[in-house]
This record gives sequence, C-alpha cells and structure tokens, in this order.
Amino acid sequence: MSKRILIKNLKEHIGREVTIAGWVDVRRDHGKLIFIDLRDATGKVQMVILPNHKEAHELAQKVRPEWVIEVIGKVNNRPEKLVNKNEPNGEIEVEVLELKVLNEAETPPIDISGDGKEINEETRLKYRYLDLRRPRLQKNIRIRSEFVDRARQYLFGKGFTEIETPYFTSTTPEGSRDFVVPSRMYPGKFFALPQSPQQYKQLLMVAGFERYFQIARCFRDEDLRADRGFEHTQIDLEVSFTTREELMQLDEEMITIVSEAMGHKIKEKPFPRFSYKKAIEKFGADKFDLRNEEEKKNGILAFAWVIDFPFFEKDKEGKWTFTHNPFSMPSFEHLEWHLKGENVDKIITQQYDLVCNGYETGGGSIRAHKPEILKATFKTMGYGDAQIEKDFGHMLKAFSYGTPPHGGIAHGIERMIMILTGEKELREVQSFPQTSSGHTAVMDAPSELSKEQLKELGIELKKSKN
Repeated sequence: MSKRILIKNLKEHIGREVTIAGWVDVRRDHGKLIFIDLRDATGKVQMVILPNHKEAHELAQKVRPEWVIEVIGKVNNRPEKLVNKNEPNGEIEVEVLELKVLNEAETPPIDISGDGKEINEETRLKYRYLDLRRPRLQKNIRIRSEFVDRARQYLFGKGFTEIETPYFTSTTPEGSRDFVVPSRMYPGKFFALPQSPQQYKQLLMVAGFERYFQIARCFRDEDLRADRGFEHTQIDLEVSFTTREELMQLDEEMITIVSEAMGHKIKEKPFPRFSYKKAIEKFGADKFDLRNEEEKKNGILAFAWVIDFPFFEKDKEGKWTFTHNPFSMPSFEHLEWHLKGENVDKIITQQYDLVCNGYETGGGSIRAHKPEILKATFKTMGYGDAQIEKDFGHMLKAFSYGTPPHGGIAHGIERMIMILTGEKELREVQSFPQTSSGHTAVMDAPSELSKEQLKELGIELKKSKN
C-alpha cells in the first residue's frame, strides 16, 4: 500500500492525489455517479466515482457497507451548493481514480449506524467488535485513552515513577470476594487476582521509591451493577513523606488540570469538603451530586471531598470491620484509642473519598506505617496473633525496617470516563465488558475445562445437590 493518508488530514491535500483506506459507511448509486462515504479511525469523507474511470466504477457498483477498500483519488473542493457544513469534511470530496477491495463483509447482524442502546445487551456484546465501530463508542474509548495519557504525563511531571505490580498474589481482606487461580505446581493452592495493588504499593514505599503510580487492573468477584464490574482500571498512586492535606492537594490539581484540558468545566475550586458525618446529615449518603438542573444539562463537574470517616463499623455478625481500608492510619487524636482498642466506634481515620456528580470517583488514605498500628487494626477486627502473622506477617516485617509515613489514592478510570462522557453504564466506556449476567464479551467466558485440564490442576468437580 502506497503511503496512506488519514481521512482527518485530507484537507491538507486539496488538489493532490492521495491513497486512503477504510470501511464503506454508505454507498449511494445515482446512476452514472456513485457516491461512497468512507470512514477510517479518524473520520469520514465522501467519495465520488465517475463513469470515465471504468474499472473503479464497475467495482464500486459491487461494494457494500462495511467492506474494507483502498482508494487512490484526487482531493477536490465540493461545489459550493453541495457543501455540508454539518460534517468535518463537508467542504471536500475525493474523486476516485482507482479502487481496490481489501476484504468483503457479510451483512452485520446488528445495526452499527445509530446509538445502539436500543439493541439487546447480550447481542451487542456478542458482536462487540462490530458494536465498537459506532462513532459514540469510538469517541468514548479515545477519551479514556486521552484521560489516562494526561494523568500519566502530570504524574511524570511531579516526579512519579510508573511501576507495575504482580497480578498473581494472595487473598486480601479488601471488602470483596477474590478471583482465585489454581496453581498447577502446587495442587490445592491458589493465587488471587488483586482487588487493588494496596500491599505492593506500600512495600514500594518501604523500598524507597517515594512516588509511585501505575494504571492498574483490579479484579473483584462482586455483584454486577451499572457502575461496577468484575474488573476495572484505576490510576493508582502512593507518596512517601506526605500528609493528608498535601496528598489531597496534589490529587485535586491532577484531576483539575486533566479535566479542564479535556474541555470540562468544574463547578467549584478548590473542591468543597464535607466530613462523613456532615455528608450523611445533608445528603443521606457519602456520594452526592452538588449540581443544579442547569449545571446537569451543561455537563458541569461538581467534585467534592468526603473526609473524617469512621475507621470501623459492625458487620452482619456484629463484629468490627473496617469501613474502607484496613491499612489506613487513624487520626492522630484517636491513635491511643486505636492502639488500646478503646472507643472503637468513635475512632476517625485519615481516609478521603473524591465524589463527582453522584459517584465516588476516587478514594485513599494516609497509611499505617508502623507494625503496632497495623496490628492493632486487625486485633480490633478479631484476628488472633497467629492469623495476623499468617496473613500479614510480611507487611509487619517490612514495616520494621524503617518505613516512611506515606499515603495514596486511586481513581476508577471507568467511572471518571462515564462522568466525562455522560454515559450511564460502565460497558459504554470499556472495550470488552462483561454482560450483566457475568459473561465476557465475544468469548463467552466462564467456560468449562476439559477433564485433562482439571486433572492437571488437581481439581475434582462435584455435582451440586440442588
């Protein structure tokens, strides 16, 4: 293929011959004249095939929507009366000189010209590779990419190091069920996929990196909702030698710079702050929407911080458990209570959530960085010494080697992009999401393993008594 020009750049080549390639969007046969709207990843352009270009004209009569073609043609200004001001390339057209079919296409099983939300979810996700051809979804995925890139560049500019942490880890008490992976080498033992990089990023602070971030994949075996799935991606960061105030300011600056650079307006700066108690009293929840109706119509972003969370709450069995994160540091005023296990219901933690337009978009805390503080947390939760050592001995040991004060935060990228795009479902901003019934798009996992695979993993399946 000669040097291909992207459709978005065609205006720079008026009067010249170019090579373009893409998908047939629409074909209109006007007798002697045939018009084809061709699209690629960057845009769409109208092409005209004249009968004096005989081979191209004959082939153009055969092409159908979604065929992949390559064209050599001349970029011309459209006649003034035919200019379409509603299209980015409405002032130009390509006169086709040569046409080549790169691949034919069957008639798509779903309509990909419209919004797509009227189509059954299972059907859309079965043919997700076609569903993703919609301009709306293409735009959403590219907005996601831009958001991540801008956040990444901001963090690099602040001296952060991007570090990947393992996907194979052990189970952790982070509020949801783990996805587990059987070990072939150690029958009867299992890895867990990380619900977050929590422990590893704290260990990186022990290692002396001071400023870490990663674009982290996280996995949680929890009930599916419109704004929650089995897996998500988060901008995850951790900072040494910091305070809650410093970390919140850094994070607020990042979110502000990235959001405004992408053309969004923020309702109030600095972001307003509400204690957890005040939020519950005023809004009835710790996730709330500060916008009025006019601001909602205009897509305004109303960020707010929620701080001063209670550290512990009672679970269904009446035992104490953490409200957000067991690795958090209690407020300095309540540190003695925490260490002694006193006034548990009154202990406030140095946690903070960022909410926007009714969603929680991020959350973090200053961490417990001394062994005795972390151990006291698990004691309050009813863990015995043996259990603490078994599950968290590695953290306690690491903290005994000179761990700096540190804290962090993570932002769910999917939720942020939902807000920025005005979408209501996670799947509209993900490439291959799960269905609401818990199956993967296209490949329809989970699936059964063969007897040979199960035997190799040392797994025996038993039929349910139900």
